[in-house]
Amino acid sequence: MPRGGWIPIAPGATAGYRVGVPAPVDAKRAHAVGVQRLLESYRAVPAGAPIRLAKPTSNLFRARADNTVTGLDTSGLTGVIAVDAETRTADVAGMCTYENLVAATLQSGLAPLVVPQLKTITLGGAVTGLGIESTSFRNGLPHESVLEMDILTGAGEVLTASPHEHADLFRAFPNSYGTLGYAVRLRIDLEPVQPFVALSHVRFHSLLDLVGAMQDILETGRFDGDRVDYLDGVVFSAAESYLCLGRKTSAPGPVSDYTGQQIYYRSIRHDNGVTDDRLTVHDYLWRWDTDWFWCSEAFGAQNPQIRRLWPRRYRRSSVYGNLMKYEQRFHIGDRIEKIRGRPPRERVVQDIEVPIGRCAEFLQWFLDTVPITPIWLCPLRLQGENSWPLYPIRPHQSYVNVGFWSTVPVGATEGATNRLIERRVRELDGHKSLYSDSYYSREEFDELYGADSYRTVKNTYDPDSRLLDLYAKAVQRR
Repeated sequence: MPRGGWIPIAPGATAGYRVGVPAPVDAKRAHAVGVQRLLESYRAVPAGAPIRLAKPTSNLFRARADNTVTGLDTSGLTGVIAVDAETRTADVAGMCTYENLVAATLQSGLAPLVVPQLKTITLGGAVTGLGIESTSFRNGLPHESVLEMDILTGAGEVLTASPHEHADLFRAFPNSYGTLGYAVRLRIDLEPVQPFVALSHVRFHSLLDLVGAMQDILETGRFDGDRVDYLDGVVFSAAESYLCLGRKTSAPGPVSDYTGQQIYYRSIRHDNGVTDDRLTVHDYLWRWDTDWFWCSEAFGAQNPQIRRLWPRRYRRSSVYGNLMKYEQRFHIGDRIEKIRGRPPRERVVQDIEVPIGRCAEFLQWFLDTVPITPIWLCPLRLQGENSWPLYPIRPHQSYVNVGFWSTVPVGATEGATNRLIERRVRELDGHKSLYSDSYYSREEFDELYGADSYRTVKNTYDPDSRLLDLYAKAVQRR
């Protein structure tokens, strides 16, 4: 691991400097200019008018009823500012994508404690909107690795928030989705990685056995005596599910490549027992991005004939996401369904968390009720004693994130299947992420997402309501 001096940042990421030592003037100036540009764009918005970021990409899946709000200029806040290999920390601009962040940190043999699975998710977005991945069973959620952050508040101030300074804003920021402010700079912890990840895909024929194995790994960090560094899973049916166990390793050897003709999620499946695989750590972190988990199939990208003609650089989640937005804009899918004499489709794109003791119950209910497979599983446990008021899952409690992303035939009411899922998750003492469609009443929402804490912080840091209200943004789609 490099020690001392300046660490060059990979192509595609902003040149950086070591935290705690003098930074190159260009890096300091670039970030300062970016912050100034952001503030100038804020001040250019007429007094009393609402505020929103101008973003080239988004990983939100809820439509907006109003697209006329002026966007703030974030173009100067997209890079890695600093990587410090000795303290294992990084200073990062809020709009930096994890693709660029990982490119910078891997040069020092480090990675963020949690790397969400899609390349264009930004660090600021993952902190204000939550994120999760296969290290979450030991590292929790992305915001738990934040040491401090500079936040542009609704009042137009840039404040440094930490556990010790503006702590109320710091604690309420996760799951606020930009309604309490925007992260301008974040200082985060990093962890060592090895060049490769050795994988074991373990087949289960029973959901109870699958969940029991997850519980054991959460408690011991091991499976059959071997260390587990990365943990997620996939359910194809009640009788076919898998845990994907990863272990850091520096041992040289052949590695698989799922950025070409081979497809990662298909490699998981087998009849019995365990199959092994190896990936570079870079390819492991982005193993789901090439095919947007399994959702690239909707665009024909998993058809061998089409895949051979589909340029490799366009096999990525951001491309599929743009195609999906184009389809939704022109209602192409519904038009095709109408031609075929079938009803329109309801989008069911959700991630929920349920306590691990209720996970098998939820999975069986979902398989019996909602015609969507595969289903992604990602266990998590918050770090330490901390809780976060706007997403009040409990410390010392193990949860499983369940992700399902597809469409179903429309029901008798708008969002019928989504509403059904919301009710079932609530019955099981779970929570739902707010990046997609939500249908809660105001009373339900306030109870589930820390309304009292939210309003107190909102009144303090956005007294004129220049930023949207969380309920208005998450449920009313403003």
